[in-house]
Amino acid sequence: MFNRVVVALLLAFATSISSEARPLRAASPPECNVIMPCDFSSSLVQAQRYTRPAPRLQRGAVASLRMSVASSGALSSEIVSGRPAGCPRSFCGCGAAIRVFGRVVPELNLAANWLRFPRTSPAPGMVAARRGHVFVLERHIAGDIWKAYDANSGGHATRIHPRSLRGYTIVNPHAA
Repeated sequence: MFNRVVVALLLAFATSISSEARPLRAASPPECNVIMPCDFSSSLVQAQRYTRPAPRLQRGAVASLRMSVASSGALSSEIVSGRPAGCPRSFCGCGAAIRVFGRVVPELNLAANWLRFPRTSPAPGMVAARRGHVFVLERHIAGDIWKAYDANSGGHATRIHPRSLRGYTIVNPHAA
């Protein structure tokens, strides 16, 4: 009798536990099996289905934007150098200080310290900063895309390339 009550209580307890809600996984293509497993590299394409689409521009506006960007070479990316002399291993703040002030400013080696400068709107010579990364704005391309001097932009290289300002705060390092 006691065993039946314990089993009934355990069963009631086990069925009352709520489970974690998780999205359903996409069904595997029929080519996937034990011998040839799926790599799910196309899961990014599946995830993009659920994002809100960008607003559409008129055909003429898109074509003229593409032509102007292509003719100006704005989408080109060039590696300028590696880590500047005197900069630490993580050198985006140090590289930006050299670009803006012409010298290493040790307090600005930490990207978050750039957020102490006053906020401003995007313009050439201003700096886009967030905790973890900083880059110098060179030239406006289109929308929130700017040609930027980007120290430590990946692979321990300093590049001048297009960057989005999304997620960054624009500061004026020239203000007092």
